[in-house]
Amino acid sequence: MALLADPYAPTEIAQRMARTLSAGLADKSGQGRRFDVEVVSEPFTSGTEDPPTLMRRIMDRGSAENWDIVVALTDLPLHSHGRRLAVNLNHEHGLALLSLPSLGGLRLLSRARRAVEEAVLDLAGPQTTAAAPPRSRTLLGSFVNRLAPIHPGPIGENETDDLRYVVGGPRGYLRVLFGMVRANRPWRLVTGLSKALAAALATGAIATLDSTTWSLAHALSTPRLVIAMVGSVGLMIGWLIVDGELWHRSTEGAPEARQRARLYNVSTVVTVAIGVLVCYVGLLVVNLVWALFILNDQVFASMTRTPLRATEYLTLAWFVASVATVGGALGSGLESDEAIRAAAYSKREQERRRRLQDDLQDDHDD
Repeated sequence: MALLADPYAPTEIAQRMARTLSAGLADKSGQGRRFDVEVVSEPFTSGTEDPPTLMRRIMDRGSAENWDIVVALTDLPLHSHGRRLAVNLNHEHGLALLSLPSLGGLRLLSRARRAVEEAVLDLAGPQTTAAAPPRSRTLLGSFVNRLAPIHPGPIGENETDDLRYVVGGPRGYLRVLFGMVRANRPWRLVTGLSKALAAALATGAIATLDSTTWSLAHALSTPRLVIAMVGSVGLMIGWLIVDGELWHRSTEGAPEARQRARLYNVSTVVTVAIGVLVCYVGLLVVNLVWALFILNDQVFASMTRTPLRATEYLTLAWFVASVATVGGALGSGLESDEAIRAAAYSKREQERRRRLQDDLQDDHDD
């Protein structure tokens, strides 16, 4: 059998699960079977996100290599008949297509391994009979249960699949969304915003020494400090999205294209928000340590007529973090497009496809 994986994250997951997949399948099959697993990294989703087209590509690839079973892995959020696709199966040709975002953002490797194991065991099981027609079969096991927002989905008359599972309901939407956010790796946004963080730290260091900042922080109530925090974080998020051109606009009028665009945009906003919030918390901690080190009790009391206590330190660090975040938003304009666009699902996919097409063109020229 073969694990046909899109490049980058799907290939990494396929390679990691392949180390133990053969033994796990042999143990669970219970029939003395042997499963030889081959990992093939190939951009089989290049140029299309249509599940029937992808299944035909997988079928052609499996026929060319004479594989008994092919399980294809992609990190694209696929849609079918207005629903978010989890897995497609074709028992006649031994094919399965798995959309990794449908597995959510937690324990992705273990969930992917479990889904692949159950799909392979189902595909390698007895053929369908008249008593159990193809489209009435069910995929049993922990991958599909009453607690998971995954259920059988409709199949068109002209499609070759005989079993499909989709992710439905609000929980299903959140599951796919968190899976996309995880694929975006928001922690990489933090490391990619080095220039913005440098600008924010410089702004915070200067603001902490300013007596006007001390007076403002002391005079502001908690609700105003919250508004300042929300406003600065929102400004940073909006600036990154606008300046990096991260907003995805669908050029297609189909409902599935609009659904995909909404998912792309929401995942981008959540990813950027996580990165900015992590930066904000980091700024707050750094500013608090800086204030503890640099501020003088007598000077602070003479300016604000308030003794320098723990609450004053925290309030000042909180307010300065908001001010510094605004400075960081200006500094983010110095970042490279690559660092910012890595947080956008659609931009990342476009860049990946462009690089893959360039590589294929170079190979063809050679």
